[in-house]
Amino acid sequence: MATTLVITNDFPPRIGGIEAFVAQVCDLLGDVVVLTSSHPDAAAADAGRPYPIHRGSPLLLPGAATLRAAVTLMERHGATRIVFGAAAPLGLLAAPLRAGGATHLLAISHGHETWWARTPGARRLLRRIGDTTSAVSWISGHTRDRIAPALSPAARARMIRLAPPVATDHFAPAADARPARPTVISAGRFVSRKGFDTLLEAWAGVLRRWPAADLPELVLVGDGPQRRRLETLARGLPAPETVRFTGGVPHHRMPEFYARGHLFAMPVRPRWGGLDAEGLGMVYAEAAACGLAVVAGDSGGTRDTMIPGESGVLVPPNDPAHLTGVLLELLLDLSRAEEMGRLGRAHVETAFSPTTTAATLRQVLDL
Repeated sequence: MATTLVITNDFPPRIGGIEAFVAQVCDLLGDVVVLTSSHPDAAAADAGRPYPIHRGSPLLLPGAATLRAAVTLMERHGATRIVFGAAAPLGLLAAPLRAGGATHLLAISHGHETWWARTPGARRLLRRIGDTTSAVSWISGHTRDRIAPALSPAARARMIRLAPPVATDHFAPAADARPARPTVISAGRFVSRKGFDTLLEAWAGVLRRWPAADLPELVLVGDGPQRRRLETLARGLPAPETVRFTGGVPHHRMPEFYARGHLFAMPVRPRWGGLDAEGLGMVYAEAAACGLAVVAGDSGGTRDTMIPGESGVLVPPNDPAHLTGVLLELLLDLSRAEEMGRLGRAHVETAFSPTTTAATLRQVLDL
């Protein structure tokens, strides 16, 4: 099988959805070599990978240094297939890499390319990426509909769906681990777009309206620049002891945290007039695979992770009162939440199958 060179800034041990997705792509392809950015914890993380990883500067840019490193790896490993872990900006290397012998080039888009598509100068660069790669992928209907108009008709016709796969053998229900206390899990980077402040405001409403002495629990998994602010908000709740912060958690450990809850909630919201919206929201799909009902902010591509009204509930962003009502309804009817989780897992097994993702990768790369 031909070797594929993966060029990316987003790779473990960095924690995030894109990083996890790119690592999954490498695992599915198997015969890969990775060119990525440096990280202080890289040595230990890279030692456990079954393929070579080459680290450059802390941030790879589509300039001469990254191009030289990529061409050197192509020649050393006989790699003629290229995957850009994120289409922009590293996909701008596609044309010179073709000149260097690359034959099949895939640019994986996530969410940030949507604002490239709506910004005049960046839009032109995104069009160039589309014209010089074999395909630009999309992860949700939302990202497809916003990226496609920026591409030429020929590049638009070559777009493919490449959703992050969910390993449903790893992300699986663990019913015997569910706590007796009704529990909501939320997980993500503590930044404004994720809506954790809205969730905490809604949680105050849940606590005030809870009909029993034994209160439910909210577990926040993650870290980020807003952590102190969120901890301050939590301390001001009617029962601050019902909120627990776990800190950041590696992706492979997330199933054990999903197992400790009955539903997953994260009311993401768009920002900057829609330029910054959720591309997809894989945490919803992974939580559903673990048997949790999901409650998501109706932003960007989140609706693609569920069957709205059946396996999950979409809530309007920035509406804590509405979210309070949804959380109360599900927490007070855990049998309904369990049924939604069952339907959610079935949806994920179909829509986010690793087998389908692997087949798409091999098709576009002609492997």
